[in-house]
Amino acid sequence: MSDVTRPIRRILGRSGRASEAPTTTVPGKTIAAIPTGDAPTAAITVDIAESDPLLAYLQTAPGPVDLGRLELESPAVTGLRQAGVALVVPLVSQGELIGTLNLGPRLSEQDYSTDDRRLLTTLAAQAAPAIRVAQLVSEQAAEAAERERLEQEMRVATLIQQQFLPRELPNLPQWQIAAYYGPARAVGGDFYDFIEMPGGRIGIAVGDVTDKGVPAALVMARTHSILRAEATRTDSPGAILARANELLVPEMPARMFVTCLFAILEPETGRIVMANAGHNLPYIRTEAGVVELRATGMPLGLMPGIRYEETEGTIEPGSNVLLYSDGLVEAHDPNQEMYGFPRLREEMAVDDAGSELLDRLLDTLHRFTGPDWEQEDDITLVTLRRAFGVSDAAEAAASGPTLVTAFSIPGEEGNERLAMDRVAAAIADQGLPPARLERLKTAVSEATMNAIEYGSQGRPEIPVDIEVETTEEAIVVRITDRALSGAVPGDAEAPDIERKLAGEQKPRGWGLFLIKNMVDSMDVTEDGSTQTVTLTMAREERNDG
Repeated sequence: MSDVTRPIRRILGRSGRASEAPTTTVPGKTIAAIPTGDAPTAAITVDIAESDPLLAYLQTAPGPVDLGRLELESPAVTGLRQAGVALVVPLVSQGELIGTLNLGPRLSEQDYSTDDRRLLTTLAAQAAPAIRVAQLVSEQAAEAAERERLEQEMRVATLIQQQFLPRELPNLPQWQIAAYYGPARAVGGDFYDFIEMPGGRIGIAVGDVTDKGVPAALVMARTHSILRAEATRTDSPGAILARANELLVPEMPARMFVTCLFAILEPETGRIVMANAGHNLPYIRTEAGVVELRATGMPLGLMPGIRYEETEGTIEPGSNVLLYSDGLVEAHDPNQEMYGFPRLREEMAVDDAGSELLDRLLDTLHRFTGPDWEQEDDITLVTLRRAFGVSDAAEAAASGPTLVTAFSIPGEEGNERLAMDRVAAAIADQGLPPARLERLKTAVSEATMNAIEYGSQGRPEIPVDIEVETTEEAIVVRITDRALSGAVPGDAEAPDIERKLAGEQKPRGWGLFLIKNMVDSMDVTEDGSTQTVTLTMAREERNDG
């Protein structure tokens, strides 16, 4: 028997067959009763509801309460009497009722004396703070365990999302494609995807799963897999979404659904066919202004039998397209003003290239929300720009540079090889001598490695953008990072092996030295939020050395 019960035994007199020991449950607290003898007894639970008058009575009672003399219309009093409780001792800590000590009739069949009541009051005054401390410790331990569980769930959800985001963007001649995914602290279910389809067409999906955490991430992964599978069976965006909806309805968790936009792009003609399942409508900047491609349909997973209408349009040379999730337009500034659709349309009206549009949108968002912004929802942006073709370019600029390719890579270590291979593939038909091609590939790899290490700091969600242009005289590669800490140090001195071994030079610097000596020129520009390294390789070896 515990130390708390020993004084009670002395009050109750001789030992014998114990009375029932009910447990009294007050709102948020449960305290076991004290038995009246040595034998262990089974507990009976008696609840005290928030509205029960006994709760208020015990809160202000000066000492033990004799239930036999208590005149109170209370279900809890009735329940306690039926359980054999004769005396209730309130446990109050800092004015809050945290539980009770419930005692049955004395085995001597005598009433509790004044001394008994005084001792019980003293005991309650000493026990209540200790019990309250124990309650607080237990609550804090439970809260810590819950926080750890949630943090682990967020880590798992983030990993799931990252595994399903594309590791590289489509490399389409005369098209510049850029993408950005910015997760909020509470991981949601945003996703985007590019799917190769027959005839050189590209399927483009952008979606958002309601709710947060692992459930949303799992639904996102399931939706992603269904869309990819259905895109191999049909070239109709409406049919793809309808089939995805039928598969998701029976397995969708309660109060959860998926908004999704699915489009099929013909890169050669600019023709785009789109179906929409409750997602934000895409914006297209044309010479006539900013327009929306409209298509309607219910979100995925809500009800079976939904049909999705299709909309068709053409992306003309020089036009920009933006697909996005609502994390952008629903962001708030410190005064709780929403970013909103009108502001987004204004930004879309500016004529610039795809990756520049993406960077400008993010810059505008960060200026709007301020430096202390706590992101409320995931933000997903996908931009497409159709460049001028050969004949269009001749009309636009007789001898200007030609954009060969533009793409983004996740800013994580190892992707410098991916960047080098994609640049090499893009200029394979440009007739660059093999030796000069190898030197350019090395320079691209080194510059991209610097951008990943210093700009993205190895974080895959912070991409590195790469553009390749050609002129009659040279091939130009631009590598742009988000400049978190500066991807290329300025004016680094030429490395000297003897001075490095002597400790007179920093151990780093070889990469920058190598880049400068691999190409004909290297320039570094910054605009405060991005840093661009421009590598120029002449088509033929220069005679000036």
